[in-house]
Amino acid sequence: MIESDIYGCYEAIRKGSHSFYAASKLLPKQVRDPAVVLYAFCRVADDNVDAENARQDAIDLLRERLELAYLGTPKNEPIDRAFASLVESCNMPRALPDALLEGLEWDSLNLRFETLSDLHSYSARVASAVGVMMCVIMSVRDKDVLARACDLGAAMQLTNIARDIGEDARNGRLYIPLRWMSEEGLNSTEFLKNPEACKKTARIAKRLLMEAEQLYQRAEAGLSQLPFSCRPGIFAARYIYERIGKHIAAANYNSITNRAFTTKIEKIGFLMLSIANTATVTVMPRSAIVHAEPLEEMRFLVDAAGEIQPSKNFLDRKAGTVMNILEQMERRDRGFQEVLE
Repeated sequence: MIESDIYGCYEAIRKGSHSFYAASKLLPKQVRDPAVVLYAFCRVADDNVDAENARQDAIDLLRERLELAYLGTPKNEPIDRAFASLVESCNMPRALPDALLEGLEWDSLNLRFETLSDLHSYSARVASAVGVMMCVIMSVRDKDVLARACDLGAAMQLTNIARDIGEDARNGRLYIPLRWMSEEGLNSTEFLKNPEACKKTARIAKRLLMEAEQLYQRAEAGLSQLPFSCRPGIFAARYIYERIGKHIAAANYNSITNRAFTTKIEKIGFLMLSIANTATVTVMPRSAIVHAEPLEEMRFLVDAAGEIQPSKNFLDRKAGTVMNILEQMERRDRGFQEVLE
């Protein structure tokens, strides 16, 4: 990848993706740069769809840009050139970015979701697909680990939805399962006209976060199977997003007039915790949860990128030398300084 193209990708996410930008500081450079390229592509795709009045035209243009990237003749833009290089170097399965664009298309059509399963199908495309692409960047193709990446993506998406219930409604968007609203006696049309905080919306936000918490727990079993040097950054992302949910809970699940966020100090604390947990899970037995089946709505992503991996012996699973840990401590210190700047 050309250095100037990578710089353009960093600039694209520095202000718009605070949680990822902080967590990325703990990734090794050979993973961090491609990860930033991936997130920059996702950010630009999302922004383009949001900005266009003729949203289907925007989706069509994005598909054209994706096609050019896979042909090796990208649009002459830094993010497109960098993404084309990423596709080639990582052998990125086309089904993964295709799924992302399909999710953005669902957004452009302002689709509503009747059930939690429908919402999981949406999350698979706009969030879990990105998690699986991150695994591909890290050269992880184990289907069990990919399934846990899907869990993490879905958990983060449910957290985002719980956080943004009010903001989304004021923008004419609704991601809450309509069946849940009916069970609470809420009319979706009336709610969009006048979103108000109440016990009913609080119960829905709480329900979303309870679903997210189950997925965070499932996802954590897979984090110990990632490359040692990559674990701190992914742990950090997991903790930062989960804390957003705790802030929503602390506000009595009012995400209509409040918008939860994590502070800079909290992010630094999670960077430290992530380093500690990386060392801990290295010597812990492998959790059986890692073998749990993927959510059915996510299975197509696992099948697209997965390979059956031979089992590793005990010593292989415990790989992680003192030098590895010292390297992570050094990266952590650099990350803290950059977050503070």
